[in-house]
Amino acid sequence: MNKQIILTASFFGLLAVILGAFGAHGLEGKISEYHIGTWKTANQYHFYHTFAMLFLSTFSRAKSQSIRVSFIFFTVGILLFSGSLYLLSVRELLGASGLTILGPVTPLGGVCFMVGWIGLFVAALKNRA
Repeated sequence: MNKQIILTASFFGLLAVILGAFGAHGLEGKISEYHIGTWKTANQYHFYHTFAMLFLSTFSRAKSQSIRVSFIFFTVGILLFSGSLYLLSVRELLGASGLTILGPVTPLGGVCFMVGWIGLFVAALKNRA
């Protein structure tokens, strides 16, 4: 589990850096300031939860079900929350105005983040260290 968490977090970290740089340099002047702000929010939460996953790896040797829940929900949260915000930010560039259907997906990603943090809290309570 530890290796899986670290590999996933490494991938998400790389992706967060790439998408952050793209947002800062590739989207400037191409989308509105509002959408740049949305992109930045997606990137911030993407990074926060990548770091949270790395922290999870320090607990993963305990083979806690709560850590597994956190890992899964942080992963799904990044995909749903940050992923939907990234896409909503550039939908006009993509010519995909129909992507507004992603709006309701964003809060589901937020709920996944909350469940992930609850899992980490429970794991910390159960840890004997």
